[in-house]
Amino acid sequence: MTSRHHKPTAARHPDIQHLSYQPEGLYPLDLEIFRVSDLRQRVGGEALASTYRYAFPTLIFVTQGTCLHLVDFEHVRCGPGSVLVLRPGKAHSFGDTQDWDGWMVLFRPEFLWAAAPAAQAQAPIDGLDGLPTAWALGSDSAPVIAHAIAQMHQDTQTHAASLHAHALLRYQLYALLTRLRMAHEQQSAQRVPPGRALQRFKAFELLVEKHFATWHQLPRYAQQLGCSEKSLVRASLEAAGVTPKAFISARIVLEAKRLLAHTTWPVARVAEGLGYSDLANFAKFFKREAGCTPTEFRCRQTANQQGMAGRLQATASHPIPPRPTG
Repeated sequence: MTSRHHKPTAARHPDIQHLSYQPEGLYPLDLEIFRVSDLRQRVGGEALASTYRYAFPTLIFVTQGTCLHLVDFEHVRCGPGSVLVLRPGKAHSFGDTQDWDGWMVLFRPEFLWAAAPAAQAQAPIDGLDGLPTAWALGSDSAPVIAHAIAQMHQDTQTHAASLHAHALLRYQLYALLTRLRMAHEQQSAQRVPPGRALQRFKAFELLVEKHFATWHQLPRYAQQLGCSEKSLVRASLEAAGVTPKAFISARIVLEAKRLLAHTTWPVARVAEGLGYSDLANFAKFFKREAGCTPTEFRCRQTANQQGMAGRLQATASHPIPPRPTG
């Protein structure tokens, strides 16, 4: 969903909407940068309040106002200087707050690794490795990030050959993501896990993302990675603070929640799509992990969506006046 894409429409049914990177017209680059206000003006607040799953990595940098996003069923509040990181596949809604603005940076998943295909196997899933979903930058790093994004936006308008423009933007994106990781590490002062443990966990993470719907047991992953189950447990605890079993379960539950909330699939079809041939076993697993049955979760999400639709209708009846400028 970009300023150049066809206008998205809000779903009449709670079917999740998938957006791929498909710039409209003759836009030649694999990276786009634009203002949220520009996007809002083109597609409208109702479309932005709908839930989408992006097939491309996205960064949102808030420059003014406060907003409340919904990312995989978690409310994320962002103010000026905040960064929101949306990895491919996450379910995201901008919410119904409209008096805020910021930059959006989105790019094809393969854009970062186009220059070095041989290194792709060792690369993070999406190029956003090491970044949390959201955090507020410090007063020293926020202006630097704002300037870097503004410069990149200017460079997307260049008339240079696309080969040179891609090279320039790729290095700028590398630098931007590196600056963000450095800023996060300095603020969080988190212990960096050992390199070997992190490498093994990242390989495990890639396998889970690829096979979570069919591989539910730890031995399958350990065998594929060529290590013992104990080694995989140790690496997962050191790198992510969770056991591999808990990580697999969390990924299955997350996908189940997405399907229950954003599709009209029967619960039995959701269970089957996640590798459960027995509906009762799936319902038992989901209740243990999520604290409610699949049907209860779906009902709650439907009620939340109806409440948001009502708020949007009220906003449309009483629009917020524009802020004075100058």
